[in-house]
Amino acid sequence: MLLTETGLRTTTPSHICPGENRGGILIRSTTLQYIETALQQFQSRLETLELQQYVYATLETESGLHGIRFQLDPHTAQTWAPDCDTTQLCEQLRLNPDANERDLTREILLTMLLGPVAFEFPSYEELQSAIRIRQNIVTAGRSTAMAFDTAAAERPTEYWRYNEETGFTVVPGKPLITALQKATQPGTSGKLYSFSCYRATEYVILLGIAQELMISNPALFQQLQQQWEQQAIMSGQFHEVFLREYGSMDAPLPPKYYVPGDRLWFRNPDAHSSDVQGYEGSWVFYLGNGLFSNFWKPEQPYTLKSKCLELFHWRNATYLDLAGELQIDESVVEARVQESLNNPEEVERILAEMLKLREPKGIYADGGCIDTTREYPRWVCPPSADLGLPGI
Repeated sequence: MLLTETGLRTTTPSHICPGENRGGILIRSTTLQYIETALQQFQSRLETLELQQYVYATLETESGLHGIRFQLDPHTAQTWAPDCDTTQLCEQLRLNPDANERDLTREILLTMLLGPVAFEFPSYEELQSAIRIRQNIVTAGRSTAMAFDTAAAERPTEYWRYNEETGFTVVPGKPLITALQKATQPGTSGKLYSFSCYRATEYVILLGIAQELMISNPALFQQLQQQWEQQAIMSGQFHEVFLREYGSMDAPLPPKYYVPGDRLWFRNPDAHSSDVQGYEGSWVFYLGNGLFSNFWKPEQPYTLKSKCLELFHWRNATYLDLAGELQIDESVVEARVQESLNNPEEVERILAEMLKLREPKGIYADGGCIDTTREYPRWVCPPSADLGLPGI
């Protein structure tokens, strides 16, 4: 870790240089003594991952809180991830996160240190939990698969029951973690179940959080289990209860900045084909190493290029079914993508169009498919857990 003679490069808000990167990982506390402890803990972790020589720490004080901010040094950041492009990081550093859990940890930590927006934590323990949850999400995201049906909704009946008022809830006495795995992982259940990719992302996030709560906060895990035995939390409420969103339309994230475990949306920028139910866009996880989850063919995760090509060709595969409803023929999409791949100039043209930031809701003019924000889970450790479960 890069340090000054005093052990830390110290800044206060009044001394921040204009344009200085205020991202990275930030741990805050009311006591300076805890910040010093967090520094030692983080430095030890960096040493085990052989990253300490690339990171610097900055001591900050603001609104009565002490903070320690960790970032990659600027030269290293620009060399490893120019313009915050984290999709090539593993290739740059020869990491293999698919086969090596330690490399996945390194990739998660490095991409967070590169963050243009700070990942803030009230303790070192929360940071460690956040990394493990991201690892859980990536692991589950690689194994998640479902049958594509925008109108159907089914779950393994041994573990799930359905009611219009409560949604799909877990059968009392059945473990939530197993129920989630059975519903989303055909390698566990032996069957593909039909539900939306958006709901699948909720289940993968919920699974990742539940697995960590078993370790770091068993009491909160029991509340989560009881919650899902009584009432499912879905859609907008799920986002509010379990997730943080970073980036915005006014301050968008760099188009190629992703952290393994991020949930994100690729927008369909074509007004016509986006009217087909289920084709308004695509919800995925970033799995690391330049790959994004593919819930229909998990053995073939998307690259940024292949995802952009697929979304682009939705517009070229529309048709009216016998009921006069607009549909998309996936076989046509697959064929058109392959045709494009055989034409490098066409691929370049499509990517130039699709890799632009998306436009606001309801606007289809000159935007691409890249969202301005990403999402990741809230804090889970006692006493700082801030999941918004009823009664919490």
